[in-house]
Amino acid sequence: MSKKEMMDRFRDQVSRGIPIIGAGAGTGISAVCEEAGGADIIIIYNSGRFRMAGRGSISGLMPYGDANAIVMEMAGEVIPVVKRAPVLAGVCATDPFRQMPQFLQKLKTEYGFKGVQNFPTVGLYEGRLRQNMEETGMGYYREVEMIRTASEMNLLTTPYVFNEEEARAMAEAGADIIVAHVGTTLKGYIGAKSTMSMDDAVDAVQAMCDAAKEVNPEVLVICHGGPIADLDDVKYVLEKTNGIAGFYGASSMERLPVEVAITENVKQFKALTLRSS
Repeated sequence: MSKKEMMDRFRDQVSRGIPIIGAGAGTGISAVCEEAGGADIIIIYNSGRFRMAGRGSISGLMPYGDANAIVMEMAGEVIPVVKRAPVLAGVCATDPFRQMPQFLQKLKTEYGFKGVQNFPTVGLYEGRLRQNMEETGMGYYREVEMIRTASEMNLLTTPYVFNEEEARAMAEAGADIIVAHVGTTLKGYIGAKSTMSMDDAVDAVQAMCDAAKEVNPEVLVICHGGPIADLDDVKYVLEKTNGIAGFYGASSMERLPVEVAITENVKQFKALTLRSS
């Protein structure tokens, strides 16, 4: 499908009360299962590989590998097994060793990606470190420009935003679906332990949504992260907000379900009783 066809489909389902569900895939089998479950979009980025290797998602922000190279490696595992859903690449837009327009073109024409997301993102950094990144050419504005370039190339764009200012900037850059990000996902064996409250997350998501729609009333906004980890959490946010069109889950879609399923499965095997001689 073209980007226009994808967006027409998304807007139609939202008009019928059906949420847009994006799913992060760190492995091919994750992508297969997510598509079987009806995921609208599948996104692959370096944290997916770390996450499904038993490391926290925040590993994707650390110098444990070339984020953009990892995405290209993962493409060969994920894209061939996905039959329907568009697959998007998590792009490290601040990568100083790549010419971004040429890199985006390569992702589109050689690897078959249908769109992009800004990850790893400096949006997760705070304080003086974030300020220094902005001052030294590694700022969030580079991610905004990547999304602008990708949009002009007719790639589907679903950027993370972390505050109202960034939401406005991404909407102005032509983002198709804005993901209101409220922090590293809680819960599970390797999830974050501290984040904002659920009600604070609701307020933050709503504020980012309203800011984006001030710039472009047609932009779609979905939520992600922090305390919004499982089905009940997402249901709560959708009930308490206006204009939120769905949910993007990464840990929520593959790590947390796998943790529960494998743990409980092994427990059942261990509960078997040997036949006495």
